[in-house]
Amino acid sequence: MSACADTRTLFAHCFGGSPDGVWCAPGRVNLIGEHVDYADGLCLPMAIEQRTAVAVRRRADGVVRLRSAGFADTDVTVADVAARAVPGWAAYAAGVVWALALPDFAGADLTVTSDVPVGAGLSSSAALECAVALAVAELCGRDTGDAGRATLASACTRAENDFVGVPTGSMDQQISLRARAGHALLLDCRTGGIRHVPFDPAAHDLAVLVIDTAAPHRLVDGQYAQRRRAVEEAARQLGVASLRDVEDVSALRDPILRRRARHVVTEIGRVREAVTALDAGDVRSLGPVLDASHRSLREDFEVSSVELDSAVDAARDAGALGARMVGGGFGGSALALCEAGAVEQISRAVLTAAARRGLPRPRFRTVTPAAGARRCDRP
Repeated sequence: MSACADTRTLFAHCFGGSPDGVWCAPGRVNLIGEHVDYADGLCLPMAIEQRTAVAVRRRADGVVRLRSAGFADTDVTVADVAARAVPGWAAYAAGVVWALALPDFAGADLTVTSDVPVGAGLSSSAALECAVALAVAELCGRDTGDAGRATLASACTRAENDFVGVPTGSMDQQISLRARAGHALLLDCRTGGIRHVPFDPAAHDLAVLVIDTAAPHRLVDGQYAQRRRAVEEAARQLGVASLRDVEDVSALRDPILRRRARHVVTEIGRVREAVTALDAGDVRSLGPVLDASHRSLREDFEVSSVELDSAVDAARDAGALGARMVGGGFGGSALALCEAGAVEQISRAVLTAAARRGLPRPRFRTVTPAAGARRCDRP
């Protein structure tokens, strides 16, 4: 069953009857542009087919009941939400309600199911936030066209930053709400501007292989926040609003700040290089750009891990055109751009490398650029 069908079934089991609607939002893979969204940078993510779905039925008594298979049931009030007093996983959903602050929202029954792997660096949290945001916005009669979705994405980012307490940028929410099938999304994190960039690896006999290292992707242990603070401090010392305005970081005396800043500046350049290649239809040229990104994330930004490095190195050695870690790092997933006929041999090589080093057994999926959040109980 799909996540949408699953959440409708869960809703009937938990609450009885039918929801007012079912909405879903995708996870994402970022092709290039990692750890630059909070530096006003450029990113090039794509949505994936794996989705988080929510079934919602409005209430009028100020109560919000949240249910998800595998997670603790949570009942709160709208007043609890206003006070940011929501624990655990439910904070991601409740935080969206808080950030939207819609006066005509007076409670809801809500169930969640997902086939976006949790902890794999594929943005399961943003998928949940965006599905809830689209559901609440539509039920309250708000704009859900592209301009409205840009506003919803900003609200979801505030929810994660200020309600949940994870200082992410806006990329994950923007791609989850605004993606177009068969395209990557060039996102200017300074202006919020977007451009859909054609990306059809299958047409070039290529595949995007996502390698879930099975090493949990954790952002709340302080490492992500430390990197963000370093980027902000580097900009302050260089006298600029953000590292988007910098080309040369040699004036930074602290070697750690210099490396962090160098990653951001060069990664923004790699995004531009990737877009130029895709606009020219030269998808294979992404390979060396992916490789350079991983080196920078490993050596300058220091957010890789032994599991990620093992997967990336083994994929390259087995014939991948390029490979890199994706997401916040410290675990999670990597991606490899492969010849379509080489996916199996590359997967075997990654498994062998992990087993040889005593690492968790990786999991694999090929992904194609998918559409953004939508209502999924209507044709």
